[in-house]
Amino acid sequence: MPRGDLFPEIGPYETGTMPLDGGHVMYWEQAGNPRGTPVLFLHGGPGAGAGTVHRRFFDPAFWRIVIFDQRGAGRSRPLGSLAANTTPHLVGDIEALRRHLGIERFLLFGGSWGSTLALAYAQAHPDRVAGCVLRGIFLGRPRELDWFMHGIATIFPEAHAAFADFLPEEDRADLLGGYLRLLSDPDPAVHMPAARAWSIYEGSCSTLLPSADTVANFAQDRVALGLARIEAHYFAHGLFLPPEGLLGHMHRIADIPAEIVQGRYDMICPPRTAVDLADAWPAARLTMISDAGHSALEPGIRRALVAAVERFR
Repeated sequence: MPRGDLFPEIGPYETGTMPLDGGHVMYWEQAGNPRGTPVLFLHGGPGAGAGTVHRRFFDPAFWRIVIFDQRGAGRSRPLGSLAANTTPHLVGDIEALRRHLGIERFLLFGGSWGSTLALAYAQAHPDRVAGCVLRGIFLGRPRELDWFMHGIATIFPEAHAAFADFLPEEDRADLLGGYLRLLSDPDPAVHMPAARAWSIYEGSCSTLLPSADTVANFAQDRVALGLARIEAHYFAHGLFLPPEGLLGHMHRIADIPAEIVQGRYDMICPPRTAVDLADAWPAARLTMISDAGHSALEPGIRRALVAAVERFR
């Protein structure tokens, strides 16, 4: 019988930190069954951090649930640090954590930027990946970045206007550059208002229907600073992906089974990208949710994600 929704709340059975290069200290945790099948949760952003709700996509009786906060995000320190913070660094961090925990292979679970990082890791270490459950697909291509910075105004003109109008008028011709300048300023009086404006913009466009709770979560300082500063940094550097992009290396993971869950009305990562990925991945199955936006917690998306994980049992 397919499960209808998230599993009950649980706490971790183990938490830890791992020192990394660049002055970073990575937070990680394990929950569920210590002898279960390993699954790795990859949060979005980049820079958003993981939350307690993310443990609830997995049956704790079956899965050994591994969650970590990426460099500069969430409970990792220092928050918002851009030093030695690139996609190859994050791929290396996953591999270091896998070895530290003594895991041979795991299922990867990631949405939005988490789907990007899952693909980057799987292509680098295909022998360590048992499968993928991906949501709200983001491949970091120039047209996807242009959509986030400008195209969303087609559907969310009010949210985009607030996002653009936060900047001084002389900076609005280059929204990314203007925000990156403010977000990189060491003074919290400068970078925090910019971080909140960026993060609220993203939160406002993440759900099919308006969600005050979602926007309030995105407006929290811990979420906003990591998300906005690290996203702007990654966007300015093409997500630190190779020129040929992730689709250029799909042959490395062609046989790895995957479930792709995509909201039909996802305005952060529009569905065209999920279709492009599914077309390039023979072992993937795409499920389009007809009444959902971007958020993993949209009712249809969370049910489909839980069902997809269950099928990997």
